[in-house]
Amino acid sequence: MSETSVSGSGSGSGSSSGSSSGSVSDDNRGEASGGTTGATIELESLTKRYPGNPQPAVENVSMEIKAGETVIFVGPSGCGKSTTLKMINRLIEPSGGRIRINGEDVTDIDPVKLRRKVGYAIQSSGLFPHMTVAQNIALVPKMIGWSKARIRDRVEEMLDLVGLDAGEFHSRYPRQLSGGQQQRVGVARALAADPPVLLMDEPFGAVDPITRDHLQDELIRLQHELHKTIVFVTHDFDEAIKLGDRIAVLRERSHIAQFDTPEAILTNPADDFVSGFVGAGAALKRLNLTRVRDVGITDYPTVTVEDPLQDIFDRLRESGTNEILLLDRRGRPYKWLRRGDLMRARGSLARAGTLVHDTVTRDATLRDALEAVLTDNAGRVAVTGRRGTYEGVVDMETLMNSVHELLEADRLDALEHQHDLEETRATQTHTEQEGFGEVGGRA
Repeated sequence: MSETSVSGSGSGSGSSSGSSSGSVSDDNRGEASGGTTGATIELESLTKRYPGNPQPAVENVSMEIKAGETVIFVGPSGCGKSTTLKMINRLIEPSGGRIRINGEDVTDIDPVKLRRKVGYAIQSSGLFPHMTVAQNIALVPKMIGWSKARIRDRVEEMLDLVGLDAGEFHSRYPRQLSGGQQQRVGVARALAADPPVLLMDEPFGAVDPITRDHLQDELIRLQHELHKTIVFVTHDFDEAIKLGDRIAVLRERSHIAQFDTPEAILTNPADDFVSGFVGAGAALKRLNLTRVRDVGITDYPTVTVEDPLQDIFDRLRESGTNEILLLDRRGRPYKWLRRGDLMRARGSLARAGTLVHDTVTRDATLRDALEAVLTDNAGRVAVTGRRGTYEGVVDMETLMNSVHELLEADRLDALEHQHDLEETRATQTHTEQEGFGEVGGRA
């Protein structure tokens, strides 16, 4: 499996959370305990031309991205979305136009300094294989002159932030990590020097679908905590709906077909080109707009692998259910145990029960949860928190109630829209008839 990770990172630690990140050219700020929040990004008539090509790759792109916002670039292959992204940190130099970050024109400043202050995630093997996890994360803070003690603390803080145990992963090398773990380390490295901006170029495209869903959930959770400005490129519209505060649908040469919220694009696509990206089943795609945290998460009877078998029997009997959830030593969902499983256990749970194959987080979408429930074929899925610890269960009934509510809301919106159209047509007809009447009277 090809791996995804992050190269490059951001500026020194900022002031208290909630404040602006300040000038991008500030080289090394004080060691304040708070984090740097997002910065505004302004693109003004941004253009890229390549020699020998009569048409520009990117032509006159102008947009404003708010501080702390996640904006997704989505469009067909070759439309210039990655080129536009790479011009923000000047990995690709613009042929024309201006780039401003937090009001500062960065079009002409030293590009190396700029890139050290903008996190950058790519779909490639960006972790240095000869460096440990800790050394990879420490790379940019070391380059910009942080103290050893500050770097050591920051490495542990970042590993905890992305849900990896510092004691377990600190000294590992990239080859000893799974694809998902490599991605988490990559994100930790990109954020280690606390940049206000994070650029992500199809970062989850090379991992399996289940890992991809979990990494998307992790990014949503991190953004809730950090409030960075994220610009994210993808060809997957469902991913765009799930992650974006706003989505820029791009045509050839990065011409903006529509730049709006996911809800607005789903319900009111600007034209046939945008409708083609939305695709069929727009109502069902709205499942990507509702999170598991927004629906009912219920508790479920649980036991741990360290509990005696008799205690597990007693707990199951007291619960009044047909099954119980077995947690491992770290409090993570491990197996579903039914009464029959316990009867056949014969003193050991090693072969008893059904392994938990999939879980969702509170930041997962209803679509993620519904797919997990249907895949598991048992009518429920466990909800987990940071590091996979058990938090509750969401069941099929709850999910289907939410689906019915969404569909009913869409039906009512459609009726209201139809009513508005009929009123508009009636007004136009009345106006035309009055016009004809005035002409007839004058004749």
